[in-house]
Amino acid sequence: MSTDPSSIPPVTLAPALLSELRAVVGPANLLTEDADRLAYGIDGTWVERLPQVVILPATEAEVAKIVKIAARVGIAITPRGNASGLSGGALPRAGIALALTRMNRIIEISRDDQVAVVEPGVITGELQRAVERIGLFYPPDPSSLSVSAIGGNIAENAGGARCLKYGVTGDYVMALRVVLPSGAVIRTGGRTVKNVTGYNLRALFVGSEGTLGIVTQATLRLLPKPRHTLTCAAHFMDIEAAAHATTAMLLSGIIPTTIELMDRTTIDCVEALLHLGLPNDTAALLLISVDGNHLDAVTDDLATLAEICQTTGATQVQRADTPEEAARLWQARRSVAPALARRRPNKLGEDIAVPRSQIPAMVRAVRAIAAEYQLLIPLYGHAGDGNLHPNILCDRRDAEEMTRVRGAAAAIFAAAVALGGTLSGEHGIGLLKKEFLESDLGPDQIALMPAIKATIDPTGIFNPGKIFPTGTAEWE
Repeated sequence: MSTDPSSIPPVTLAPALLSELRAVVGPANLLTEDADRLAYGIDGTWVERLPQVVILPATEAEVAKIVKIAARVGIAITPRGNASGLSGGALPRAGIALALTRMNRIIEISRDDQVAVVEPGVITGELQRAVERIGLFYPPDPSSLSVSAIGGNIAENAGGARCLKYGVTGDYVMALRVVLPSGAVIRTGGRTVKNVTGYNLRALFVGSEGTLGIVTQATLRLLPKPRHTLTCAAHFMDIEAAAHATTAMLLSGIIPTTIELMDRTTIDCVEALLHLGLPNDTAALLLISVDGNHLDAVTDDLATLAEICQTTGATQVQRADTPEEAARLWQARRSVAPALARRRPNKLGEDIAVPRSQIPAMVRAVRAIAAEYQLLIPLYGHAGDGNLHPNILCDRRDAEEMTRVRGAAAAIFAAAVALGGTLSGEHGIGLLKKEFLESDLGPDQIALMPAIKATIDPTGIFNPGKIFPTGTAEWE
């Protein structure tokens, strides 16, 4: 989208409507300046969409009032947190960009019940630090945890490195308060460990990408914090050997906390950015960690996994002997996305997932697709749970190259589905993957989901244009 003022469409909402909305949140929290609309029309992708107005509510009551006004006049609402998403789910379709970043309170942390009650704008990493101060643990850890908000994590059912052992965001959502498209507020789930009363509406909203309701409060399950975590890095001269080592470790009877993969290009890009002293003579790294409450057991488990790596082709297994060494390795892994972004003007970050037995086959498929389409496709991700992130590096100003990028993306999706996998392990569908959805879910599910959406949101005002195929790719 051009930032030339003459090319930015003007706000066309009626002044009386803007005044009504402004009265809900106050003048400082309703934004119509071009610069603000541009800022709230982007996310972690290269796609841009311009809202008519940006509104920043501070309370659930304000959200409900805004929704009721929007429902009355038929204006689209796109909820968003810090917009770190990689599928275009937070990009507005004109209408209202509803930024929930002011709703950022940690309302309660209960050590006895092992729960946290939070608003959607709470930053994931801040919640983790808060609960760890009293000996508790919130496991979901997306790479963007320093900026991503809990509401966005819930909308995408976000994952992270520790999902191998601990599961994804949805596994920790016990209850939600949700504003529906009518403006009504419901509470789903509860504070109890078991709850099978009625339909599991909580699970329906998790991962729905803001198309069914706006989460205004979440009750999250916590765990006791493990006392010990040990980490090592295994070096491989071939990425397929690293994939086979992953399979072997998963068959060992040990459940690692993480098995993270970085290929040669990924390692080079991170080293160029951070100068951490990463190896320059290896084709792939596996970042492996184990946690638990008994140091001897954790030490033995890590040693067993290291031995498995060595017997499956690792040339070296380097244990992080100090917290500083472990932090350096994790800094490398969490810096992959910005490091790759420096290599070419643009990147398309995918997050296919395959059964763990098919990890080696998916690695081979990505390498073959990169060669066929003559593209640089670094590969990294959560190898332990089969969730891989092939990133297609490109320059979107080059039309011929972008044709190859689209072809490569389609081929990656097709390969994942053919191996029994799926289009998205944690990033969601949003705008960028919706045209491929039927290849994964089939026509019956594709027909059912819009019917559910129409029941809850009959006028279609919540995050329109997302998830469901429309026949038109929205990559620009």
